[in-house]
Amino acid sequence: MAKSEYYYGVHSVESLLELEPERVLTLFTLKGRDDQRLQRILQLAEPFGISVQKASRDSLEKLAGQPFHQGVVAAVRPNPVLNEKDLDQLLESTDSPLLLALDHITDPHNLGACIRTAAAMGVEAVIVPRDRSATLTPTARKVAAGGAEKVKFIQVTNLARTLGHIKEHYHVRVVGTMLDEKALPIHKFDFTGTPVCVVMGAEDTGLRPITQSQCDQTVFIPMSGNLQSLNVSVATGMALYEACRQRQAS
Repeated sequence: MAKSEYYYGVHSVESLLELEPERVLTLFTLKGRDDQRLQRILQLAEPFGISVQKASRDSLEKLAGQPFHQGVVAAVRPNPVLNEKDLDQLLESTDSPLLLALDHITDPHNLGACIRTAAAMGVEAVIVPRDRSATLTPTARKVAAGGAEKVKFIQVTNLARTLGHIKEHYHVRVVGTMLDEKALPIHKFDFTGTPVCVVMGAEDTGLRPITQSQCDQTVFIPMSGNLQSLNVSVATGMALYEACRQRQAS
């Protein structure tokens, strides 16, 4: 039997109970806590006969691996890891999806924030390389605040090769966010009409050259202030908002 995963934080656990309650094995809640937010979680768990155990703050911290568990931790049956085949199935069954690819984003907080924004902006899947990239750790799930249960998280062996594959076989337009001589202001790129994959690079190195080579177009976020750089999760939010704005308007 696969080892249990641990979800923590009110939003993360609540979203899991709403969407995939069959995966929850046990709920651990902080002794003495009995507020409205916890009662909502217990109400969601009750119809499924999920075991609820009271635990000390230290015990919850050990389960979560973090002190910021908000008084609730869930032991969860892990989902299978999604890969290239799952991405193919998604593209075959979805009309004009919006995708997000993250090129070697290694901070789980940034990954979680990107996933949270992706869920809010209607992204179908977040694609990351299997190696040298953050994964869906409990921390990433908590920061995603339920978004990890709403967006497919797909790990691929070679990101550049995957981008080339979805371009060739599914006519996905790949849009890289970086400032080069060919880059357009992001609002001048047409995100409508066809499947689009927005690619974000790491804050320190940006998009790798091999990833850049698969981009049909590069775009940048115009800024008028003195600071000309953004946290990757903030930049992701701005890029996805523009894509979502255009696609909804059309």
